[in-house]
Amino acid sequence: MTKSFLADTFSSISPLVFANEYRETTPTRESVKVVIYGSKTGVNNTILTLYKLGFAQVNEWSPLLPSPNPGEVMSILTKYILTT
Repeated sequence: MTKSFLADTFSSISPLVFANEYRETTPTRESVKVVIYGSKTGVNNTILTLYKLGFAQVNEWSPLLPSPNPGEVMSILTKYILTT
């Protein structure tokens, strides 16, 4: 005898958030920028260290950019955090 258990399962699930409450419980995103200044070697090593620590993927950082300080470069990472 074949019986579909999925139909009964889905009909008994109640929504966790109702439509009119959705806006109140939905967190918003805020961008936060992280900038590293230094020599090319120093910036690249810091990016790799932060990657090994699980902070950000290497490809999430901007390419090395000229810094306002002579002889330095910089790289920028934009992270998105949830705010309530």
